[in-house]
Amino acid sequence: MGDSAVKKVEAIIKPFKLDEVKEALHEVGVSGITVTEAKGFGRQKGHTELYRGAEYVVDFLPKVKLEVVVDDAVAPRVVEAIAAAAQTGRIGDGKIFVSTIESALRIRTGERDADAI
Repeated sequence: MGDSAVKKVEAIIKPFKLDEVKEALHEVGVSGITVTEAKGFGRQKGHTELYRGAEYVVDFLPKVKLEVVVDDAVAPRVVEAIAAAAQTGRIGDGKIFVSTIESALRIRTGERDADAI
């Protein structure tokens, strides 16, 4: 692949931070983003809630998963933008994962790798 290498940046964030993160990504030149509603927990382990007098455990907390595929050179800026926009300083802010994409293909045009993004 050489100079056409691409990275996938996945971020799990708090849902109310989505607009700020989307804006931050736009500012660093990201043109496409995939957003999935997700549920999960990490160190925060969920919490207990009281509903109609009964206490129950909420194991999985609402999260948003973002996926962005970008050119190698842009990946560090994308990670910084997401981290800065998603941070609240409280437990459960989320995680960011970066992985190498072996191949990318734009279905409509047949463009590959960096040209496909």
